[in-house]
Amino acid sequence: MTDGELLARVFLARVIEPGDVVAGRWVREFGVGEVARRLRDGREVLPGVSGKRWAGLVARAARAEPRGDLAVAAEAGVRFVCPGDGEWPGQLDDLGDARPLGLWVRGRPSLRMWALRSVAVVGARACTEYGAHMAATLAAGLAERGWVVVSGGAYGVDGAAHRGALGAGGATVAVLACGVDRPYPRGHTELITRIAEQGLVVGELPPGDHPTPSRFVLRNRVIAALTRGTVVVEAAYRSGSLVTARAAQRLGRHTMGVPGPATSGLSAGVHELLRGDAELVTDAEEVVEVVGDMGELAPERKGPVLPRDLLEPGARRVLDALPSRRAATAAEVGLGAQTTEDEAVARLYELRSLGYVERHGDGWKLTRQAMISVRGARAPS
Repeated sequence: MTDGELLARVFLARVIEPGDVVAGRWVREFGVGEVARRLRDGREVLPGVSGKRWAGLVARAARAEPRGDLAVAAEAGVRFVCPGDGEWPGQLDDLGDARPLGLWVRGRPSLRMWALRSVAVVGARACTEYGAHMAATLAAGLAERGWVVVSGGAYGVDGAAHRGALGAGGATVAVLACGVDRPYPRGHTELITRIAEQGLVVGELPPGDHPTPSRFVLRNRVIAALTRGTVVVEAAYRSGSLVTARAAQRLGRHTMGVPGPATSGLSAGVHELLRGDAELVTDAEEVVEVVGDMGELAPERKGPVLPRDLLEPGARRVLDALPSRRAATAAEVGLGAQTTEDEAVARLYELRSLGYVERHGDGWKLTRQAMISVRGARAPS
């Protein structure tokens, strides 16, 4: 990329709001240099905007100083990565005309390389202890398996996810809705500084710029596009995390949700996702099974192995045929187990040696140990 194109993109990043598809179309049709020239000049109006909006953009352009922005960024250890650069993550091109003009990046690793194996973990700011625990545990598990955890640096689930990844000695990326040299929220200054030292802090907005509600929403499309999939841990019906998940679905990325209590309003949005096309996940292994390569399967989930599970099928049938509250003859047991009386007697003596049954005259009865085991096995599902 030439210095002129770099300066034009830095200039436009100061003038144009993130995700502006009209401006994205200008860049695609006219090129960044021509769009920047017209905005500086102000006389040749670009198509698709009202006179009032054009005047606002020209006023912004008059105050933009791209060389100054680059100097401030360099002093803060921040670089500007553009489409076409070796570090640019190609998957962001899926956003079409809503693609970022460039990204301000703080941290040493390559954004492109990290994004290739990344998962977004997002959720409610005012999350519950359960939500924070699940986010941190998921992120730590993903980090231990070599995945990069991407989130928005906010309070609640985002912060828990970042801390979980860092605590596991793994990689994490914070995508901010403000200048990457001005951590937001302020209460996360220490966390975001640590992320910049051990991972990456990324944003579309130039140095010193502040967040707004609309910028938070538009930031979420970058999180969705950057990663292979998005996991929502807790989210109410009207949650920014659902914006990220829906953006991921539109882009053809995997969408996952961690279920919560049916009575929790903070899980209602997640449950709505799960009723649609989202995958239900409960741990890092299940997330990797969804977003990973073929063959990266989560282990088969099984309940605890009970002693009766180790019995031969014939012995289990005889054990199941014994009444729970009275003794029974071998003939009765054989009938219930669909076998002969002699086979039933042989199995009953085998079960006695294992402590499951005891002899009562001519009958056989379950021991206390066996009654507990059988009740558990017969419990209704």
